[in-house]
Amino acid sequence: MGTVFLIGAGPGDPGLITDKGKKLLKSADVIIYDRLIENSLLNHAREDCETIYAGKKPEEHKLTQQDINELMVEKAEEVKRVVRLKGGDPFLFGRGGEEAEHLKKKGVDYQVVPGITSALGVPAYVGIPATSRDASSSVAIITGHEDPNKEESSHDWKSLARGPETLIFLMGVNNLPNIQERLLKYGRKRETPAAIIERGTMPEQHSVISTLGEIVQEAQEEEISPPAVIIIGEVVKKGLEWRDEMPLAGVKIINTRPKGQARGFTEMLEEEGAVVREVPAIKIEPPADHNDLDGAIQKIGSYDWIIFTSINGVRYFFERFSELERDIRDLEGVKLAAIGEKTAKALKNRGLRVELVPEEYRAEALLEELKVLDEEKKILLPRTTRARDVLREGLEKEGLEVDEVETYRTLSTLLPEDVKRDLEDGKYDLITFTSSSTVENFLGLVRDKNYLKDMTLAAIGPVTASTAEEKDLDVDIVASKYDIEGLYEAIMEYYGGG
Repeated sequence: MGTVFLIGAGPGDPGLITDKGKKLLKSADVIIYDRLIENSLLNHAREDCETIYAGKKPEEHKLTQQDINELMVEKAEEVKRVVRLKGGDPFLFGRGGEEAEHLKKKGVDYQVVPGITSALGVPAYVGIPATSRDASSSVAIITGHEDPNKEESSHDWKSLARGPETLIFLMGVNNLPNIQERLLKYGRKRETPAAIIERGTMPEQHSVISTLGEIVQEAQEEEISPPAVIIIGEVVKKGLEWRDEMPLAGVKIINTRPKGQARGFTEMLEEEGAVVREVPAIKIEPPADHNDLDGAIQKIGSYDWIIFTSINGVRYFFERFSELERDIRDLEGVKLAAIGEKTAKALKNRGLRVELVPEEYRAEALLEELKVLDEEKKILLPRTTRARDVLREGLEKEGLEVDEVETYRTLSTLLPEDVKRDLEDGKYDLITFTSSSTVENFLGLVRDKNYLKDMTLAAIGPVTASTAEEKDLDVDIVASKYDIEGLYEAIMEYYGGG
C-alpha cells in the first residue's frame, strides 16, 4: 500500500507552492489535480508519472468527490506515492479533511502538506494586508458559497458586520449581492473600502477596488467571474499592485526545450513574472545502435578535428567514450571545434581545449572559419542525424573527409492533456522554439496549428525562425544572439523589459 500526500498548491502562482510540495511532485507516481491548479506545476512531474485531471468546477465535475476519494485509494493500492494536488490550502474550504477521513477509513497512509491559502496570498498580490496596526487587528475568513434562497444563513451576519475589521470571502462572486445586502443590513457602512480580485496571483489577475456600497455594481460592470477573493475593510486602502511592474506579468509561455534542459530557461522567465509550462517537443536519447559511434571512437586518433554542434552531442559522445574505457589522452593531436559558447563550455568543463568557436552560433559561420583548413582534412561530426546537412555538405564541398555519426536521437513526445485543453481555449500568449526540430515536432503534436496563430512566437535564431515560417507560422521574436540568454533578452525587449 502506498501513501497519499494531500498537498496545497497555493493560490495559483506556481512559485507559491512549498518546497516540500515541490519535492513530492518530483517523486510522485500519480498526481491527481484540480481545475484551479496552475498546470505549470506539472513541470515538476517525472516523465513516467501518471497525471489525472479531477476537473472540479461548480455544476460541472469531471470526477465527483466520491470518485476522487475512491481513486486515491485505488492508486495507493497500485503505486508508492500518490499526490492529491489541491488549490490553496487543502484544509481551508478545500475538502481536504473529508479526503483525509476517507483515506483513514480505508486504511491508507496519508500526509498533509499545507499550502498558502488564497485568502491571504491573493490580497498580498495586490498589496492588501489582512491586518495592519493602524487599520485592522482582526480578520475573518468566510465561505461566500451559500445558497441565497435558504431560509437561514450559516453565518452570524450581525457579528461579522460589527466584529472583525477585515472580512475575506472565498467563493463568493455569485453571492456578492447577498453578502453586500446582509453586511449593510447589520451595520457595515457603505463607504467601507472593498475589493474583489479575480484569478489572483495568476497571469489573468484582475482587481476591482471600490466600496461596500458600490462593489456589486462595479464587479458586474467589470464582468468579474469565479474564482475571486473578496476583501472588505480599511486594509483595502493600502493596496498597491506591485506585480504589474514585472515585465512578463500576465504572460503565459510554453517552453518547448527538452526535459532536463528546460528548467533554467523557465526560471529566468518566471523571475520576470511569467507563468511557464514546460512542454518538451523533443526528448533526447542515446542512439538505438552504437556501431557507427563506437567505430569512430575506436579510431579517434585518425581525425584532425571533432566538431560538436550542441551540448547534447558533447554529453552523449563522452558518455560513450567513457563506456568504451577511453580517456582524454586518446584525443592528443585532435582539435576541437564547437558551435556556441554553451557547447564550448561543456567541453572545457571536461578539461578539454576548444580551438575554434565561431562568433555566430550556427553551422554556416563555422563552415566559413573551417575553410582555412589545409592538411587537416579528416573531420568527425558527432550529432543527431536529424540535424541540417549544411555543415556536412559544406565541408565535403571543400574536399574534406567527414564522418558523421549518430551520437544521440531526438524523438517525438506526447502533448499533455492540460496543454491540449489550454491551447484550444487560447490560454497561452507565447511559445518559444530553440531548434528547428522543436518547431517540427511541436506542430506534429498539436491538433491544429491555427491554435498558434494568435500566439507570439519566439525563435532562438534565424534558422529556427525560417523553419517556422516554412510551416506558415509568423515569428515575432528572433534572438540576435543564438543561445538561451539571447532568446531571453529578445523576449524581454519585446515586452518592454529589456
